[in-house]
Amino acid sequence: MRTAFYISDGTAITSEVFGHALLSMFPMEFEHVTIPFVETEQHAKRVLKQIKGAFDESGERPLVFYTILNAEVARFIGSSVGINYNFLDQFVAPVEKVLGLPAKPQKHRTHSMHEQTYDIRIEAVNYALANDDGSNLKDYKEADIILVGVSRSGKTPTSLYLALQYGIKAANYPFTEEDMGDVLKLPPILKRYKDKLFGLTITADRLHAIRSERRPNSRYASKQQCRMELREVENVYRKEKIPFLSSTKFSVEEISAKILAETGLKRKKY
Repeated sequence: MRTAFYISDGTAITSEVFGHALLSMFPMEFEHVTIPFVETEQHAKRVLKQIKGAFDESGERPLVFYTILNAEVARFIGSSVGINYNFLDQFVAPVEKVLGLPAKPQKHRTHSMHEQTYDIRIEAVNYALANDDGSNLKDYKEADIILVGVSRSGKTPTSLYLALQYGIKAANYPFTEEDMGDVLKLPPILKRYKDKLFGLTITADRLHAIRSERRPNSRYASKQQCRMELREVENVYRKEKIPFLSSTKFSVEEISAKILAETGLKRKKY
Protein backbone atom coordinates (compact mmCIF):
# COMPACT_ATOMS: atom_id res chain seq x y z
CA MET A 1 0.00 0.00 0.00
CA ARG A 2 1.30 3.45 -0.90
CA THR A 3 2.06 5.76 2.02
CA ALA A 4 1.04 9.42 2.27
CA PHE A 5 3.03 11.62 4.65
CA TYR A 6 1.73 14.91 6.07
CA ILE A 7 4.62 16.90 7.52
CA SER A 8 4.92 20.34 9.10
CA ASP A 9 6.96 22.43 11.50
CA GLY A 10 3.62 23.18 13.19
CA THR A 11 0.64 20.98 13.98
CA ALA A 12 0.48 19.50 10.43
CA ILE A 13 -3.26 20.16 10.37
CA THR A 14 -3.03 22.23 7.18
CA SER A 15 -0.98 19.69 5.22
CA GLU A 16 -3.10 16.84 6.58
CA VAL A 17 -6.44 18.42 5.67
CA PHE A 18 -5.27 19.58 2.25
CA GLY A 19 -3.57 16.26 1.49
CA HIS A 20 -6.57 14.21 2.60
CA ALA A 21 -8.86 16.39 0.47
CA LEU A 22 -6.73 15.75 -2.60
CA LEU A 23 -6.39 12.00 -2.03
CA SER A 24 -10.12 11.59 -1.34
CA MET A 25 -10.63 12.14 -5.08
CA PHE A 26 -8.79 8.93 -5.90
CA PRO A 27 -10.48 5.55 -5.30
CA MET A 28 -7.60 3.79 -3.59
CA GLU A 29 -6.33 3.11 -0.08
CA PHE A 30 -3.34 4.86 1.48
CA GLU A 31 -1.31 4.39 4.62
CA HIS A 32 -1.53 7.83 6.27
CA VAL A 33 1.35 9.14 8.42
CA THR A 34 1.23 12.58 10.05
CA ILE A 35 4.44 14.09 11.48
CA PRO A 36 4.07 17.48 13.21
CA PHE A 37 6.70 19.85 14.66
CA VAL A 38 9.59 19.00 12.35
CA GLU A 39 11.56 22.08 13.38
CA THR A 40 15.21 21.04 13.09
CA GLU A 41 17.48 19.54 10.45
CA GLN A 42 18.15 16.61 12.78
CA HIS A 43 14.43 15.84 12.99
CA ALA A 44 14.10 16.28 9.22
CA LYS A 45 16.83 13.69 8.66
CA ARG A 46 14.93 11.19 10.83
CA VAL A 47 11.81 11.86 8.78
CA LEU A 48 13.76 11.22 5.55
CA LYS A 49 14.72 7.77 6.90
CA GLN A 50 11.07 7.09 7.74
CA ILE A 51 10.00 8.04 4.21
CA LYS A 52 12.77 5.85 2.76
CA GLY A 53 11.62 2.97 4.97
CA ALA A 54 8.08 3.26 3.62
CA PHE A 55 9.45 3.22 0.07
CA ASP A 56 11.62 0.17 0.72
CA GLU A 57 8.72 -1.71 2.29
CA SER A 58 6.09 -1.03 -0.39
CA GLY A 59 8.22 -0.46 -3.48
CA GLU A 60 6.14 2.63 -4.24
CA ARG A 61 7.35 6.17 -3.73
CA PRO A 62 5.37 7.78 -0.88
CA LEU A 63 3.42 10.97 -1.42
CA VAL A 64 4.84 13.70 0.82
CA PHE A 65 2.69 16.75 1.57
CA TYR A 66 4.41 19.38 3.67
CA THR A 67 4.15 22.94 4.96
CA ILE A 68 7.45 24.07 6.48
CA LEU A 69 8.55 27.68 6.88
CA ASN A 70 12.22 27.08 7.69
CA ALA A 71 13.91 27.01 4.27
CA GLU A 72 16.68 24.59 5.27
CA VAL A 73 14.31 22.11 6.93
CA ALA A 74 11.96 22.38 3.93
CA ARG A 75 14.91 21.67 1.63
CA PHE A 76 15.66 18.43 3.51
CA ILE A 77 12.07 17.21 3.29
CA GLY A 78 11.89 18.20 -0.37
CA SER A 79 14.89 15.94 -1.08
CA SER A 80 13.14 12.78 0.11
CA VAL A 81 12.74 9.71 -2.11
CA GLY A 82 9.03 10.38 -2.10
CA ILE A 83 7.00 12.50 -4.50
CA ASN A 84 7.11 15.81 -2.67
CA TYR A 85 4.50 18.56 -2.61
CA ASN A 86 5.28 21.79 -0.78
CA PHE A 87 1.89 23.48 -0.42
CA LEU A 88 3.44 26.81 0.51
CA ASP A 89 5.60 26.92 -2.62
CA GLN A 90 2.55 26.15 -4.74
CA PHE A 91 0.42 29.03 -3.51
CA VAL A 92 2.39 31.75 -1.72
CA ALA A 93 4.10 33.27 -4.76
CA PRO A 94 0.92 33.55 -6.88
CA VAL A 95 -0.97 35.13 -3.97
CA GLU A 96 1.89 37.57 -3.32
CA LYS A 97 1.64 38.65 -6.96
CA VAL A 98 -2.12 39.19 -6.77
CA LEU A 99 -1.96 41.12 -3.48
CA GLY A 100 1.17 43.03 -4.34
CA LEU A 101 2.43 42.25 -0.86
CA PRO A 102 5.20 39.90 0.32
CA ALA A 103 4.20 37.12 2.69
CA LYS A 104 5.50 37.28 6.26
CA PRO A 105 5.53 33.66 7.41
CA GLN A 106 5.24 33.08 11.13
CA LYS A 107 5.47 29.63 12.66
CA HIS A 108 2.41 28.33 14.56
CA ARG A 109 0.30 31.31 13.46
CA THR A 110 -2.54 29.17 12.12
CA HIS A 111 -3.11 26.52 14.79
CA SER A 112 -1.89 27.66 18.19
CA MET A 113 -3.20 29.21 21.38
CA HIS A 114 -1.95 32.57 20.08
CA GLU A 115 -4.28 32.64 17.10
CA GLN A 116 -6.91 35.35 17.35
CA THR A 117 -9.94 33.11 17.92
CA TYR A 118 -8.41 30.53 20.26
CA ASP A 119 -10.04 31.89 23.42
CA ILE A 120 -13.39 32.24 21.62
CA ARG A 121 -13.32 28.59 20.60
CA ILE A 122 -12.30 27.35 24.04
CA GLU A 123 -15.10 29.36 25.63
CA ALA A 124 -17.54 27.88 23.10
CA VAL A 125 -16.38 24.33 23.92
CA ASN A 126 -16.85 24.97 27.64
CA TYR A 127 -20.33 26.32 26.88
CA ALA A 128 -21.24 23.24 24.81
CA LEU A 129 -20.13 20.90 27.59
CA ALA A 130 -22.02 22.85 30.25
CA ASN A 131 -25.18 22.96 28.15
CA ASP A 132 -25.23 19.40 26.85
CA ASP A 133 -28.43 17.33 26.88
CA GLY A 134 -30.62 20.05 28.41
CA SER A 135 -28.54 20.11 31.58
CA ASN A 136 -28.38 23.89 32.01
CA LEU A 137 -31.42 25.73 30.67
CA LYS A 138 -30.64 29.05 32.33
CA ASP A 139 -27.81 29.91 29.91
CA TYR A 140 -29.79 29.61 26.68
CA LYS A 141 -29.78 33.38 26.23
CA GLU A 142 -26.04 33.11 25.49
CA ALA A 143 -26.47 30.40 22.85
CA ASP A 144 -25.80 31.08 19.19
CA ILE A 145 -27.86 27.98 18.37
CA ILE A 146 -29.83 25.31 20.27
CA LEU A 147 -29.89 21.88 18.65
CA VAL A 148 -32.95 19.75 19.40
CA GLY A 149 -33.86 16.17 18.58
CA VAL A 150 -34.37 12.71 20.02
CA SER A 151 -31.67 10.97 22.00
CA ARG A 152 -28.74 9.74 19.84
CA SER A 153 -29.59 11.83 16.77
CA GLY A 154 -26.19 13.56 16.75
CA LYS A 155 -26.77 16.68 18.86
CA THR A 156 -23.77 16.42 21.20
CA PRO A 157 -21.01 15.74 18.63
CA THR A 158 -22.42 18.46 16.38
CA SER A 159 -22.52 20.96 19.27
CA LEU A 160 -18.90 20.23 20.14
CA TYR A 161 -17.75 20.39 16.53
CA LEU A 162 -19.45 23.76 16.00
CA ALA A 163 -17.74 25.03 19.15
CA LEU A 164 -14.24 23.70 18.51
CA GLN A 165 -14.08 24.43 14.81
CA TYR A 166 -16.08 27.65 14.54
CA GLY A 167 -16.33 29.16 18.03
CA ILE A 168 -20.13 28.85 17.98
CA LYS A 169 -21.90 28.47 21.32
CA ALA A 170 -24.21 25.52 20.74
CA ALA A 171 -26.52 24.15 23.42
CA ASN A 172 -28.58 21.03 22.83
CA TYR A 173 -31.86 19.75 24.23
CA PRO A 174 -33.12 16.15 23.94
CA PHE A 175 -36.79 15.38 23.36
CA THR A 176 -37.49 12.38 25.61
CA GLU A 177 -40.42 10.05 26.02
CA GLU A 178 -41.41 12.04 29.12
CA ASP A 179 -41.73 15.19 26.97
CA MET A 180 -44.11 13.47 24.63
CA GLY A 181 -47.00 12.23 26.77
CA ASP A 182 -50.02 12.08 24.48
CA VAL A 183 -48.48 14.50 22.00
CA LEU A 184 -45.16 16.33 21.95
CA LYS A 185 -45.30 20.06 22.53
CA LEU A 186 -42.45 22.53 22.51
CA PRO A 187 -41.37 23.16 26.14
CA PRO A 188 -41.78 26.80 27.33
CA ILE A 189 -38.00 27.31 27.62
CA LEU A 190 -37.58 26.38 23.95
CA LYS A 191 -40.50 28.54 22.85
CA ARG A 192 -38.74 31.50 24.43
CA TYR A 193 -35.70 30.90 22.21
CA LYS A 194 -37.48 29.52 19.17
CA ASP A 195 -35.45 31.65 16.77
CA LYS A 196 -32.30 29.81 17.93
CA LEU A 197 -33.65 26.28 17.44
CA PHE A 198 -32.39 23.86 14.82
CA GLY A 199 -33.65 20.28 14.67
CA LEU A 200 -31.89 17.01 13.92
CA THR A 201 -33.66 13.87 12.87
CA ILE A 202 -32.55 10.44 11.67
CA THR A 203 -34.11 7.33 10.14
CA ALA A 204 -35.73 4.87 12.53
CA ASP A 205 -33.48 2.03 11.33
CA ARG A 206 -30.31 4.01 11.98
CA LEU A 207 -31.55 5.22 15.36
CA HIS A 208 -32.46 1.64 16.32
CA ALA A 209 -28.94 0.47 15.39
CA ILE A 210 -27.24 3.25 17.40
CA ARG A 211 -29.42 2.78 20.48
CA SER A 212 -29.03 -1.01 20.33
CA GLU A 213 -25.28 -0.62 20.75
CA ARG A 214 -25.88 1.33 23.95
CA ARG A 215 -28.87 -0.51 25.42
CA PRO A 216 -29.53 -3.71 23.45
CA ASN A 217 -32.98 -5.34 23.58
CA SER A 218 -34.46 -2.39 25.48
CA ARG A 219 -37.69 -0.53 24.84
CA TYR A 220 -35.57 2.57 24.34
CA ALA A 221 -33.83 0.90 21.37
CA SER A 222 -36.87 -0.82 19.85
CA LYS A 223 -37.86 0.13 16.32
CA GLN A 224 -41.39 0.90 17.47
CA GLN A 225 -40.12 3.39 20.06
CA CYS A 226 -37.72 4.96 17.58
CA ARG A 227 -40.46 5.39 14.99
CA MET A 228 -42.83 6.92 17.54
CA GLU A 229 -40.31 9.44 18.85
CA LEU A 230 -39.19 10.50 15.40
CA ARG A 231 -42.76 10.93 14.19
CA GLU A 232 -43.58 13.17 17.15
CA VAL A 233 -40.43 15.25 16.83
CA GLU A 234 -40.75 15.79 13.09
CA ASN A 235 -44.39 16.83 13.57
CA VAL A 236 -43.22 19.49 16.03
CA TYR A 237 -40.55 20.72 13.62
CA ARG A 238 -43.15 21.20 10.90
CA LYS A 239 -45.81 22.67 13.17
CA GLU A 240 -43.44 25.17 14.80
CA LYS A 241 -41.54 25.84 11.54
CA ILE A 242 -38.22 24.78 13.06
CA PRO A 243 -35.55 24.15 10.39
CA PHE A 244 -34.19 20.61 10.55
CA LEU A 245 -32.13 18.05 8.69
CA SER A 246 -31.51 14.32 8.83
CA SER A 247 -28.15 13.24 10.23
CA THR A 248 -28.51 9.71 8.84
CA LYS A 249 -26.06 9.87 5.94
CA PHE A 250 -23.90 12.82 6.95
CA SER A 251 -20.72 13.16 8.99
CA VAL A 252 -20.56 15.66 11.85
CA GLU A 253 -18.50 17.92 9.58
CA GLU A 254 -21.21 17.86 6.90
CA ILE A 255 -24.02 18.36 9.41
CA SER A 256 -22.24 21.38 10.88
CA ALA A 257 -21.57 22.92 7.46
CA LYS A 258 -25.20 22.45 6.44
CA ILE A 259 -26.41 24.07 9.66
CA LEU A 260 -24.15 27.08 9.12
CA ALA A 261 -25.26 27.40 5.49
CA GLU A 262 -28.94 27.28 6.40
CA THR A 263 -28.85 29.52 9.47
CA GLY A 264 -26.29 32.04 8.28
CA LEU A 265 -24.41 31.80 11.60
CA LYS A 266 -21.06 33.56 11.38
CA ARG A 267 -17.95 31.43 11.76
CA LYS A 268 -15.62 32.71 14.48
CA LYS A 269 -12.60 30.69 13.48
CA TYR A 270 -10.74 33.30 11.48
